Amino acid sequence: MSESEYPEPSKAEIKAQVARESERRARLGVPAAAGGVLYMLSGIILTTTLRGIPTVGVLQGVAPALRGEANPAVSPRAGEVTFQSHHSFGLVAGSVLVALAYAAIVLVLLFILGATRFRQPQTRPAARWLILIGGSAVAVLSVATQILLAIKTHNFVTGHDFSDHAVEAVTHNGIYTVLAYITPVAGIALAAGMIMTMLGAVRTGLVPRWVAMVGGVSAVLLLLPTAVLDFVPAFWMVAMGILIMERWPSGDPPAWASGEAIPWPSQAEMREAKEEAKSGETKKVRAKDNGVPEPAQPVKSSSRKRRKRSASR
Repeated sequence: MSESEYPEPSKAEIKAQVARESERRARLGVPAAAGGVLYMLSGIILTTTLRGIPTVGVLQGVAPALRGEANPAVSPRAGEVTFQSHHSFGLVAGSVLVALAYAAIVLVLLFILGATRFRQPQTRPAARWLILIGGSAVAVLSVATQILLAIKTHNFVTGHDFSDHAVEAVTHNGIYTVLAYITPVAGIALAAGMIMTMLGAVRTGLVPRWVAMVGGVSAVLLLLPTAVLDFVPAFWMVAMGILIMERWPSGDPPAWASGEAIPWPSQAEMREAKEEAKSGETKKVRAKDNGVPEPAQPVKSSSRKRRKRSASR
């Protein structure tokens, strides 16, 4: 359908939509900001938990072969699996916080997308399914992976087989292979839906341009297994929470209250406006230097007040 084929909403429909959005914003703002805090906290917990995990280098890996042990009774990687078993609570707790943060991201994106589509119906509906399916899958799989890992590592520690074969059964079994393929695909789907939503929100004027740019960067960072830049998605979530709570420092974007699309001006339009303002100031200065008097400003007359006083007398 073309843009002209979408019917314009009536004033009553716009008023009802704005009222529904205000009600949802009151409920969603705090969870959105809390999602950013949880995401940052999860990164701290996981990084702290995995600090000190034994690593197996090339020399350590070939050490049994150099000693003439083709199949050593204790694998060089047994310490790594044992470490994960002893720290399984922290790993599971961190993954649960990650899942809660992703749930908050999904709720925020779906809300922004719904508000965007009301103001711009031609927005592609595929973003909704990408966000819903991708975000839900990432949240569930992050917890499921750590729970399965905790069970496998516990069975390894409490068992009697610590060979390379036993280690491979923990780290390279069929379930982990499936999860290793599904999780990145789900993350890519969420990132795509997130970028599409932010672009639509800028076009309708619901989200400031720089916030949408940070959201696009955050979508990419969610795919990277690093805690160094976790503060970027966390900051974006907190910023979205402040915006949704109607506590934005420069005021709420007018597109929310109007119920209509009020796009943010482009860089070219902003430059043009600055040049026009600058040229206007230059003309005023030149006129003043040439002795041309400035137009007199209208003075508010008090005759109306005097008339009222005389009438009362």
